[in-house]
Amino acid sequence: MSAFQWLNEQFSFFGFPVYWSDFLGNILALATVWLALRRSLTAWPVQILGSILLLIASLNVDLGGNAARQVVIIVSASWGWATWRRSREKEGTINVRWASWRERSVLLVAMVAGTFAFGALLKTAEASFYPGAPWWMVLADAWIFVGSILAMYTQARRYVEFWFAWLAVDLVGIPLAIHSELYFSGIVYAIFFVMVVIGIRDWASRSKGQELASPLEPAVVLESRNDTAPAAGPQTARPGTEKTNGLGTVD
Repeated sequence: MSAFQWLNEQFSFFGFPVYWSDFLGNILALATVWLALRRSLTAWPVQILGSILLLIASLNVDLGGNAARQVVIIVSASWGWATWRRSREKEGTINVRWASWRERSVLLVAMVAGTFAFGALLKTAEASFYPGAPWWMVLADAWIFVGSILAMYTQARRYVEFWFAWLAVDLVGIPLAIHSELYFSGIVYAIFFVMVVIGIRDWASRSKGQELASPLEPAVVLESRNDTAPAAGPQTARPGTEKTNGLGTVD
């Protein structure tokens, strides 16, 4: 047995056959969500390693869309890691914000159009599930792929909508994983659902008081000013003298 062949072996998890690659990859995926909740830079390398393991698991059960998704996640995580690092160096922390309505509209259109476009590609190449797989299965595979890309993008941009993107992925991922006999992935998707709800509340509370910024520019948190006016009368703050302040700490 080669050094990594055991990753393709199965073991019994409460009576369900589970690949070691699926098990370990999802453990790291859970760790990634927890670290993202804390806005830790460590989330990115953990996500990369977990995606490598899940790539192996997806290839074991011929999930072409999910396998491609892991490759994209690995590449996107490398970009996100660099983006968060630059943000922390510039702002001293990882600030988050809500996307504007225009940005949300673009994300929604990209989700729907991307799903049908990638689904058509998978169907033509017969790269999802098995040759002749029904459209609903192929589109579900494509939905998870496209949703994961958008989740990675919104996470890197530090939008609160990052959590909603993962929520959309989870709602399809749970039944798809069970149908594909990736039972542990199904269990983890269910745990993700709970963590995503917690993440939405946490990032939403941290976004309060922030200005909407361009998606190409980092969000800025404005510190409330408590300047004491001198006895001679009120003092007007000069433009450009606002201070920025991060929210919370980052590992």
